Amino acid sequence: MATTQAETGRTNQKKRTRTAIVEAARELIGTGGEVTMPAIARAALVSEATAYRYFPDLPSLISEALAGAWPPPAEALAPVADSTEPVERVAFACEFLLRGILLRQGAVRAMIAATITRPETATARPGVRFGLIDFALLPLEDTLGVTDPEVLAQLKRDLAVVVGAEALFSLTDLCGLAPDDAIASAVHTATTLTEAALRTTVRG
Repeated sequence: MATTQAETGRTNQKKRTRTAIVEAARELIGTGGEVTMPAIARAALVSEATAYRYFPDLPSLISEALAGAWPPPAEALAPVADSTEPVERVAFACEFLLRGILLRQGAVRAMIAATITRPETATARPGVRFGLIDFALLPLEDTLGVTDPEVLAQLKRDLAVVVGAEALFSLTDLCGLAPDDAIASAVHTATTLTEAALRTTVRG
């Protein structure tokens, strides 16, 4: 009996420690500032070594901390749910995603940095853009998706380059744009790509 109680106590303690680490990560992510394993460990009142015992790397911890942070695509795009205009829907999806990235940019930058040096960890990234792009382009599934599915597939790939953190940070860090201007530029590019695909369909 004593052994069982001790094991239960250790199990509960491990759960509390893991929860504390995830909560600390979530709070740090919410500040939009830099997110590192040492900073998370300090906030959780554990050693860095302890944090690594529960999470093998920063991407896996950030991924768990972000679980549920992004609404599903249908909820995110609810304000344009009644629109059948792909351009309008893509513009909304692009701005929604990029503003969400800005709010969590410390964590997003950490994820990008980790997946560049260790590509095998890329699966830990949320991949929110793909669901938003698919949902934004739903009005084209029964038209362009039927008549020229490769054009639709290429449009989705093109948008994946623009509707994402890498494009946003290129515009802010390398081009020197203010966040709002960077978002406007990305939205402009995303809508231009969508309009071009639609014109191709009309000509065809």
